[in-house]
Amino acid sequence: MFKLAGFTLVALTLSAAAHADVDVKLGSTERVTRLFAYPNNCSVICFRNWTLEQTVAHYLSQSVQRDGYADAKVLVKTDNDQLYAEITGVPDGYDKPLSALLDAGDLAYAGASKLNAEGKWTYSWYFFLPLGMALENRKSVELLHFPPDYSLTQAQDYLRSNTTDRWASLLTTNGIPAGQTPAYQTIIDIAPIAAPSSAGGDLEDVYDYFKAYQTTLVKQFSQTASGATLPMVAFGAPVRNWIKEQYGPTVAVLGLASISPSEGVNVPVLGSNHPSYIWYAADPKSYTGDDAQAKADAAGLKVMGQDLSAACWQAGMGSEPGSNAQSTLNSCTQTWQVTQKVTTCELFYTSIRDLSAEQAAAKCATPAVKKQLQQLKAPLPAAAAPAPAL
Repeated sequence: MFKLAGFTLVALTLSAAAHADVDVKLGSTERVTRLFAYPNNCSVICFRNWTLEQTVAHYLSQSVQRDGYADAKVLVKTDNDQLYAEITGVPDGYDKPLSALLDAGDLAYAGASKLNAEGKWTYSWYFFLPLGMALENRKSVELLHFPPDYSLTQAQDYLRSNTTDRWASLLTTNGIPAGQTPAYQTIIDIAPIAAPSSAGGDLEDVYDYFKAYQTTLVKQFSQTASGATLPMVAFGAPVRNWIKEQYGPTVAVLGLASISPSEGVNVPVLGSNHPSYIWYAADPKSYTGDDAQAKADAAGLKVMGQDLSAACWQAGMGSEPGSNAQSTLNSCTQTWQVTQKVTTCELFYTSIRDLSAEQAAAKCATPAVKKQLQQLKAPLPAAAAPAPAL
């Protein structure tokens, strides 16, 4: 683990009053069924043959655990076609962010229903809200494109995907304990649709159907109950373009902007590559010529430096609220693209090229790679094909 100098990373501090019983009315069976995408993974045979109540309890239990309430318990019951959740071991008021999320979910469902009524819904898509994430003790917000289908149909965990796993590893590299990364990964997908990884291009045409949901969730997630503003990372070109269309500023990779989801609230936003972009950028098939492998390695190293810098900014801003966004970014890029560039190189070759630590160290000591490391801040080499809409 690399601990970034100048950042004091603290554990989640939980309320001393975290022993209340909170009762939440979730709504009718029909409402809860659609908002929790029930049944999550059934066709003829159910992968997990859970009841609606068990499904809801599963996601709510994920939330209380990720908020840091290890002893909290969730019980979900149905009474006269209405579902209720009893959550013990959490503070008073814990029901409010959950109810707000479900209310936003109603807006998303209305958008999805309109999309389907107009014949634009695809059979391989699944309506999926960002369930199971930290509701109260959030540290930062991640703005992404859409969740992969297997997060719903296989994992039943919004934070279980190759994308989120890779980014969590970068947060731990920047000093965040592995058990605390979920608090930093509160996700808003601008398309609340679990879909195959190849669906990015098709989903670019659906954003307007979810405008009310998107802006409502950004407003909710970007502030804590105490009124503190949380940093946001915008991942991937479609998301960065959406920021410009919705809020005005242009956000480049490692570019900073500020948006105002509501009057008087200014949220710092950092542009980033999509966490999965590195596998495209570092793929020799993305380039032409006899030097395709060298181009792929050079591109992968640059993207790795950018990604580590972005995760560093997210870790620093999330662990020390109120820090200067630009100063934090300057420190992070200096660390990963200059002073610790050899570490950046070794992390690329171990995590992306699957080399051992010894092999990676030897590779990064070669003259050819040392030369590439001098160009970490240079533009990426031109690829032979356009990047996917990640």
